[in-house]
Amino acid sequence: MNKNKTLLAHGMLGFDSLLGIDYWCGIPSALRRDGAQVYVTEVSQLNTSELRGEELLAQVEEIVAISGKPKVNLIGNSHGGPTIRYVASVRPDLIASVTSVGAPHKGSDVADLIRKVPEGSSGEAIIAGLVNAMGAFINFVSGSSSTAPQNSLGSLESLNSEGAARFNAKFPHGIPTTACGEGAYKVDGVHYYSWSGTSPLTNPLDVSDAMMGAGSLAFSGPNDGLVGRCSSHLGMVIRDNYRMNHLDEVNQFMGLTSLFETDPVSVYRQHANRLKNAGL
Repeated sequence: MNKNKTLLAHGMLGFDSLLGIDYWCGIPSALRRDGAQVYVTEVSQLNTSELRGEELLAQVEEIVAISGKPKVNLIGNSHGGPTIRYVASVRPDLIASVTSVGAPHKGSDVADLIRKVPEGSSGEAIIAGLVNAMGAFINFVSGSSSTAPQNSLGSLESLNSEGAARFNAKFPHGIPTTACGEGAYKVDGVHYYSWSGTSPLTNPLDVSDAMMGAGSLAFSGPNDGLVGRCSSHLGMVIRDNYRMNHLDEVNQFMGLTSLFETDPVSVYRQHANRLKNAGL
């Protein structure tokens, strides 16, 4: 059993469970069978990293108060990566470790492409309105505890390269100082880890692969369909080239991942054991 409780933080347009589909498909139950105490958190589907971080921080404080244990381990996927980094930066006394899974710490080329739509234009307003409506639908149907208004433009500003650079300047812990290296393994007592995939197309039976394949066209280098390999680096890079796409990294869609790669659930189980061995 891990010394500290583990909190999972979803990415953009994420949820706990939606119409019978769990965001972290099979992962919490597998970790619990191994003895870990796991909480699936809920934050705004579409918003800035800072606002999502504040929502997550409130849940961290509540869980720490209830459990009586002073710290937690945070695991964040996609936009959940910057979200958990924010919490660790403002309240390192509550955090034992931060683990980033397929997160765009230096921005996403897909977000950069979308940001080319002129600011203040009708095109921007239409796209933002549609995406906000999607976020509101997910929020309502999933029964999310987040009451923040959907803010797709806030998400976009957090996830494009310029926005990510501004965020990193304020919250640099664990961020590599080189283009594609590793970051500090431990800052303010918090351990930093990351992993990601670089295979947008992994299973011909998975209809979501088409979206990942389309997203990959925005990149010039290895990527998972939404996040570039080097952008995913944070702290100790466990691995950055799993045969996984962005959805495979949380065992989606519904477990349809590559037959030629480690089961994503096993990667989380191995990491829980890594944290245990590190006394976390």
